Amino acid sequence: MVTRPHGRKADALRPLEIRLGAMKFAEGSALIDTGDTRVITSASVDNGVPRFRMDSGLGWVTAEYSMLPRATHTRSKREVKSGRPGGRTMEIQRLIGRSLRMAIDFKALGERTVTLDCDVLQADGGTRTAAITGAWVALAESMAHAYLGGDLPRFPIIRQVAAVSVGYVDGEPLLDLEYCEDSVAEVDMNIVATADGELIEIQGTGEKRSFSRSQFQTLLDLAFSGIDDLVAAQNRVLAPIMAEVEALQRKGRRRTPPRDEGELWGPPG
Repeated sequence: MVTRPHGRKADALRPLEIRLGAMKFAEGSALIDTGDTRVITSASVDNGVPRFRMDSGLGWVTAEYSMLPRATHTRSKREVKSGRPGGRTMEIQRLIGRSLRMAIDFKALGERTVTLDCDVLQADGGTRTAAITGAWVALAESMAHAYLGGDLPRFPIIRQVAAVSVGYVDGEPLLDLEYCEDSVAEVDMNIVATADGELIEIQGTGEKRSFSRSQFQTLLDLAFSGIDDLVAAQNRVLAPIMAEVEALQRKGRRRTPPRDEGELWGPPG
């Protein structure tokens, strides 16, 4: 049996904390700590959409991902110095964007763009999965504020999304790998899924060996157990604002009755 750091069981998540409203000026934001991995996420809502979406009545969601120079054991150079994001960064931010677009009703969003910024403050494995889980919270908060403020006709979140890593280390299936496990894993996998148990994306690799269908199913089941716990944590942190959203949905917005023409223009002169 693999001995995990801090005595964690094979099917246990790392200690998890999500803090809402981590950034003062963002429409939505969340700081997520999962073990020693820490990612700050924010959602910015802007009027307008990319050219391919113009005049469609549909919105858009995109993501950017970066890692601070001392997020890891040794300092990495800022990618801005090279003039463009590296290949790994591009791959991760595309994954985040694809995953979070599954959460939104673009028609309800209207021709607006939500940009999700995911910045890794400290990396100890699972930064992309932490970014997705935290970014969904930031996205949901931003949409709740827009809906409650009357900027959106209806709440556009249609799916709850979270992500977690799984893998085989020394022949044992493990949930939520930290760096010391991920770096020696024989099989490594990232699972993005919905709260309803539907898959959005699977990134899986036999790092040091191939794996069977039954082993894949074992990892999938393990991942879904972790997704359930992540979803519960997302729900806890969003509970107050989601209660307001649900109350407004039940009540419905009051429609202002049409005003009499005499009130609008006054008595005849």
